[in-house]
Amino acid sequence: MSTFEDRKVTGLVFNIQKYSVHDGPGIRTIVFTKGCPLACRWCSNPESQKPQPQMAFNPTRCISPAKCNFCIPACPYGSIRAVNGALDIDCTHCNDCETIACASACPAQSLIVYGKNRTVEDVLHVVAQDSIFYSRSGGGMTISGGEPLFQKKFALALLREARRRRIKTAIETCGCVRWETMEEAAPFLNNILFDVKHTDSEKHKWGTGVGNELILSNLKKLLETFPDKPVLVRTPVIPGFNDDDDTARSIGRLLRGYANVSYEALPYHRLGTQKYMFLAREYPMGEVSLPAGVAERFQAIVDEERGAQ
Repeated sequence: MSTFEDRKVTGLVFNIQKYSVHDGPGIRTIVFTKGCPLACRWCSNPESQKPQPQMAFNPTRCISPAKCNFCIPACPYGSIRAVNGALDIDCTHCNDCETIACASACPAQSLIVYGKNRTVEDVLHVVAQDSIFYSRSGGGMTISGGEPLFQKKFALALLREARRRRIKTAIETCGCVRWETMEEAAPFLNNILFDVKHTDSEKHKWGTGVGNELILSNLKKLLETFPDKPVLVRTPVIPGFNDDDDTARSIGRLLRGYANVSYEALPYHRLGTQKYMFLAREYPMGEVSLPAGVAERFQAIVDEERGAQ
């Protein structure tokens, strides 16, 4: 596509986070997109999973219908009611609603819409606001999600146009996309952050909803097709899922022999669990926690197995 065409491509974005230092080199702006082929039980961005806008409700911010009912008449479908002094919201029509008038009418911002169609031009206007930090730190833009390549057309247009503007790019990917899509995106990326959650397909399916054959195949092809592309493989260490030594050893063996790979074990956390309440969902992991030192041990085992110094 031409630069003019790329700038007009739209995608469903649910957040643009500035000044991140954990999602690629340097100081970065993260563009979070909607839609993911996985449904990880520990997902800290549950609002990213569905490829449509979603209505969410934070009851702790609601002023109460008795004192404020601006949202009720604002809904064009009549899907918001006052029941026993509290709001009752039927989100049946939310995916078809283009007005999001109820959220706009809420003075307390207790109604949240996750996902807004934005053009590449609009997104890069926000990203470019921090360009001074990128040049000084070696940072840039990271596209995340969800799975950014789930919205292939938007992701590729965003990456192409960012590179035209000399903005360094990175991606956080679960790897569960067609190889052709990843192959097309790779030349426009300076860095790739690639999740490997488990090497056993059945266990991977239990934790994420899908097997891992495509993911591991894509990782192998990526490392061999683009041997000069820096790839950071990451594993979220999840209690009861992959926090054992055997899994760490198998990941270490998987990465052995690749010079363009670095590795990071990420400790399990419960950040984002409140969003499940906003979306009227139960958090699948319950109250489990990861004991201190487990992620560090996992990292050490992977490094030892793959021969890292």
